[in-house]
Amino acid sequence: MKSLSLRLLLALSFPASVDAYGAAMARTPAPRPAIALTFDDIPVHGPLPRGQTRVGVIRAITAALRRAKAPAFGFLNAGFGLDDPAARNAVTAWRAAGLPLGNHGYGHLNLDRVGAPAFVADIVRNEAPLAAAARGQDWHWFRYPFLAEGSVPAMRDAARATLHARGYRVAAVTMDFADYRWAAPFAACTDRRDRRAVALLEAGFLADARAAALAARARAQAQVGRDVPYVLLMHVGAMDAHMLPRLLALYRELEFRFVTLAEAQADPYYAAAMDLSRPGPTPSLAGLPAIPPLAGPPAAASCS
Repeated sequence: MKSLSLRLLLALSFPASVDAYGAAMARTPAPRPAIALTFDDIPVHGPLPRGQTRVGVIRAITAALRRAKAPAFGFLNAGFGLDDPAARNAVTAWRAAGLPLGNHGYGHLNLDRVGAPAFVADIVRNEAPLAAAARGQDWHWFRYPFLAEGSVPAMRDAARATLHARGYRVAAVTMDFADYRWAAPFAACTDRRDRRAVALLEAGFLADARAAALAARARAQAQVGRDVPYVLLMHVGAMDAHMLPRLLALYRELEFRFVTLAEAQADPYYAAAMDLSRPGPTPSLAGLPAIPPLAGPPAAASCS
């Protein structure tokens, strides 16, 4: 309305200025799309190549984020890595980098398989170690394991009601390229020192990330009529650590800007994720338009 009023004023006072004003408005660049980076399964995700450690993976990820000046949010499974004395150090390394943590459940349980009572108990069990690791940071963000929010409304509503009562917001996922699928072949091919196979994995990883980013934007335009700030799901795997510098460069090439999870989900699109008294499910950009499936790791690089 303000722009329209200004244009009308120009038309009445300076008719010759109207076309110039319109042209200037047309030249105003659209805002760059925003993306929030999230990492699940801290401190342990997937197999590691020989000689790598969980702490090393975390430190590689946080170093790449720091160089790119990209914020990120991590999600803790305190029940992961109990047989690995170094796993706790990986959590410490994440927090030492100044990055926040949220709740991903103690044992990464699937709500649809275990039901709401066991699922809620697993969330609560994760809170004490999470609070200890967070050291005063607000950790009341939850990421559903397997993104399973309940296959029937009663199950979904019971989980949401408990999360709401305990002060949580839900971390949505509106961009995902199934990065977890690359962990095992990367470890296997690295161990075999198969450089050709690793190169195929690297190229395919970036190709799927690009395809997923373009698909998310297409769905947002079709469903919402605009870009939403996207929330990207990744994991703290060895392949993610290896590829993160190139992945962040790809997102910059695609003109994304990096924002925090809270900044992204302040957008009204995420209202049902921020206020769990509202009906679910969490906004996800699921649905039309249909997109071709991602290619995934190439068969020629399985190294099995």
